[in-house]
Amino acid sequence: MPALYAYLPWPVWLPLACLAVQLYYAIRYFWPLATRPPEAAPTAPAAPLSILVCARNELDNLRELLPLLLQQDYPAALEIVLIDDRSRDDTYLYAQQLAQYYPPERFRLVTVAHTPASFAPKKYALTLGIKAARHEHLLFTDADCRPASPQWAARMQAGFGAGGGGGAGAALVLGASFPAPNPGFLNRLVRYETLVTAAQYLGFAQQGRPYMGVGRNLAYTRAAFRATKGFASHIRRLSGDDDLLVQDAVSQGLQAVVVADPPAQTITQAPATWAAWWRQKRRHLSAGTRYRPADRARIGIFLLANGLFYLGTAGAACLPQVGVSLAVIGAIRTGLMTAVYAKTARRLGQALPFYWLPLLDFVYFVHYFAFGLSLFLNRRFRWK
Repeated sequence: MPALYAYLPWPVWLPLACLAVQLYYAIRYFWPLATRPPEAAPTAPAAPLSILVCARNELDNLRELLPLLLQQDYPAALEIVLIDDRSRDDTYLYAQQLAQYYPPERFRLVTVAHTPASFAPKKYALTLGIKAARHEHLLFTDADCRPASPQWAARMQAGFGAGGGGGAGAALVLGASFPAPNPGFLNRLVRYETLVTAAQYLGFAQQGRPYMGVGRNLAYTRAAFRATKGFASHIRRLSGDDDLLVQDAVSQGLQAVVVADPPAQTITQAPATWAAWWRQKRRHLSAGTRYRPADRARIGIFLLANGLFYLGTAGAACLPQVGVSLAVIGAIRTGLMTAVYAKTARRLGQALPFYWLPLLDFVYFVHYFAFGLSLFLNRRFRWK
């Protein structure tokens, strides 16, 4: 029987190889997340918990977020720690008003007057907040986020092993955060990008290869923070208060678990303009250069396979004799990608129309390589 290469022209082998790589990732990492059983509601007694929010000039967001945090349905001691990082608005006055209504063990303010030279401002502010927090278990979110349900804190806390199948001994709990749906193509693209990122870091972690979390919904123990020496290894880098800490913790042999159900998620606002999204993604991606080599390779192969698929297909499409082969390969990839990401979106409670996914996938990977080129040419960032 003739070999397969006897039937396929050589220009289609690059798209076919890229398809094989993507099929491996879909089966190995993404489909298990998409078919992950629902997480049971917490049943065991909850441990005391500190929720930390670091904010700079976020008064309007804090007026919405803090009441939702204070109203969390949590069956144990719960404190809210607001870290005011050099705000010039009325954040301090608003925090003082809350302090009049809630006791110190329920709500407290940490004020950062200045940041030492060469220290990343947010990491320095978070360090002060963690030192001030009373409890061993720490849950983090951002001022522009909103908990998806009153059970958000309890569901995330359960990941430490107090209930909900998180597994005893977990030191880190990786949660999910998604942009709120709004009209417009940019909003769909940002939501798709967030979905792909979540499929990667949650799917990899579920299979025992955690490499990052998102500060919009991340929990870890004080012991984990001490084991990594806080943010010491990257205190001068603007980004990485979430994913680089996870990198350091995993390197120390600490266990990370996934909590993915919609009630345990947070909701944020997608960037309103292309320029804002560009700045956000550049900042997020800049931390990737500090990942462990195995993690960089695993992520890089996945991204490269997707990018080279489009590049190889475009190049081979110029040759008339490969049209049918490319059409078949393209149809297989489109069906595979749509099925996996649509299933993952439903599992994570996201309402992305499946018929948009092929276009969003193409635009996303074109932009991803543009982000990479931009980072190579210019690495300057700032924290608000």
